[in-house]
Order: sequence, then C-alpha cells, then structure tokens
Amino acid sequence: MSNQRNTHGAFLNYQVWDLASLTLNSRLAAALDHGVSRYPIYRSLRFAVRSQVDAVFDDLALNLGLAAQRPNGASLLLDGDGAFVDVGTSRKADYCSFYLGIWADSVERAENLSQAIQTRVESVRIREATFSIDWHFLTGNGALQSASIEELADDVLLDEAYPEIGDVAGFIDRYLRAKETVLVLQGRPGTGKTRLIRAILGEISRRNEGNAQALYTGDKKALECDEIYVKFITGDDHAFVVEDADHLLRPRAEGNEHLHRFLAIADGVVRAQGRKIIFSTNLPNVGDLDDALVRPGRCFAHVDVRELRLDEAAVLIRRLTGERGLDADAAIAAVAGSGNRSHSLAAIYQAVDRLK
Repeated sequence: MSNQRNTHGAFLNYQVWDLASLTLNSRLAAALDHGVSRYPIYRSLRFAVRSQVDAVFDDLALNLGLAAQRPNGASLLLDGDGAFVDVGTSRKADYCSFYLGIWADSVERAENLSQAIQTRVESVRIREATFSIDWHFLTGNGALQSASIEELADDVLLDEAYPEIGDVAGFIDRYLRAKETVLVLQGRPGTGKTRLIRAILGEISRRNEGNAQALYTGDKKALECDEIYVKFITGDDHAFVVEDADHLLRPRAEGNEHLHRFLAIADGVVRAQGRKIIFSTNLPNVGDLDDALVRPGRCFAHVDVRELRLDEAAVLIRRLTGERGLDADAAIAAVAGSGNRSHSLAAIYQAVDRLK
C-alpha cells in the first residue's frame, strides 16, 4: 500500500507493506508537519518461546494495558499513551520467534514497556543461546524486504564430518578472533556448508550474551542493489552470509560487476568492528574464484568442503551410531551400496537416520 501527505506544500509519497508501518509513518509525518516530537525513543526486542503464537499474542494483548489490534495471525499492534508496539512472529516446528519494535515518548516508558513484555513471556521464554537470521530479498517491484526468524544455537559439529578442517571448534574460534573478515566455503550441495555456517553464528551468539544477528541472502537481485550493503554497514548485524554465491564470486575479468562492493566493505568499517562476511558456493574449482577476494589479509580461509571417501564416511558413521547405539555396519553398507566414489554428509546422515 502507499500513502501520500502534503507537508508544507510538498508531497511526500512512500510505500509501506503492513498496517503497522502505515500507522507509524502517518503519525510521524503528522508530528513533523506540526513541529512536535511523537516517538523520539525506539527499542527493539527479540525472543523465542516454547508456546503457541496465539497464547503469547493473547497474553500481551490483554495484560499490558494497551489497546490491541490483531491485523492477522502473524502480527499484533499495541497502542497507548506515548507508546506504539509492533509485534511480529515466525514459527518453527517446536518453538516460535517474536520480533518487537517499541516506539515511545520517553526512555522510561520504552524501558518499562520492554521489561513488562519480557516479564509476561518469562515462563515460556527459551533461555538457550539463539541467533537471528534476517533473510533479505527483492520484491517484484524492486523493493528490498526482509523476514526474520530466531534460530537455536544448538548445532553440534563433528570433526569427522570435516576432515579438511580437522578441529572444527578450533577453526571457528580462530576465525572469530582473526582480523580477516571473509570466509569462503566451497563445495557441492549436501557437504555441510550451511551446517558449518550455523555453527559459526551459534558461537558468535554465545560470545555475545546469547544473542547474535546475521544478514542473510541468496537473492541475486538483492545483491545487485546498494541498499543491502548500506544496511550491513550501518546496522547491528554481526555477520553477512551469502548462500549459493556462485555468480558473485567469479573473477571480475569474466564480467562480475558486483564483487567490488564486498571487497570495499570487507576492508573498511566492517573489519574494524570485527564483523564477518561468509560466502558459500557450489563452484567446482578453486580457480573459479576471484583472486582479490581470497587474498591473505582479507580472507581468513577458503575451505573446500568436500564429500567424504568411503573410509572417512565409515569413521563418521561409527561416531554417529556409537552415540546412538545403532548398527554402524548396516549404515556403512548402505552408503557403500550407492556405488559412488565419494559421499555427501546429507547421504551419510540419511543412512544413519534410517536405522532408527
């Protein structure tokens, strides 16, 4: 939807995508028109709960002393004297994530409201470390939008799954302490690149009081506009993750016009603040990558996340089945029976899971 205001003889035209944005932008525009301050204080709040979305929404709607509006099943608006709250949610199989924007006329009101909300959800709130994934994508009319979800930082990686790394925990620790910004994970689908990325984000969360935020995208068109880079440079994200970045990492001599943006931010404010940029790619050859991206001083590591030989797969399978009390030989036979010379982590885990 779009909205249009006449402010001191000039028309302001802007697009919004939900009722909360329309309401808030209209109020802010009216306040500017009258030269007054409406919501000078802003706070954000994120949490995950083991509860039903409706139960949390109902509780917040009825027990905070604010007027509540429920536009749809995924959002809640809370409105009151000197305060406006936009509550959004997303669902996973066994928990739900909530994202709140709190606008207020004073620091005290914003802090009190934030505390009141946290008190209401305390009994069902997930206390484990989490990280927030903000997926960014370009809409049909060319606008950059995002969708967020809170993820549990519970990924456990086995060294046997990544023989090219060895000590996975040590590798992640060295990367997060390193001055270099970039990490490139190159390998075929199913080799564990995403699992490794999640483990890195989980460790960032544990080092930041149980919370971390990552700007995430795999949208080629979104990476062609400057807005997403501005969001990362000026925002609070701890990492910028680009999945399936094949088109982005090819040498600039082959017509790649977009890598220069990452080269610029990797050596600037992002490096100074210790934030990270992680690429995953399915490109088959090391030579397919631009040399400037993986040069020492900018790139911490370029990891070939490969499939496992049968002997390596057998070691991993024995570790997995030993922890679960399952028949390792049956899973090894199933993997060997595929006739493939190498085996993806996806196929190995699937063979083990079928033993249950």
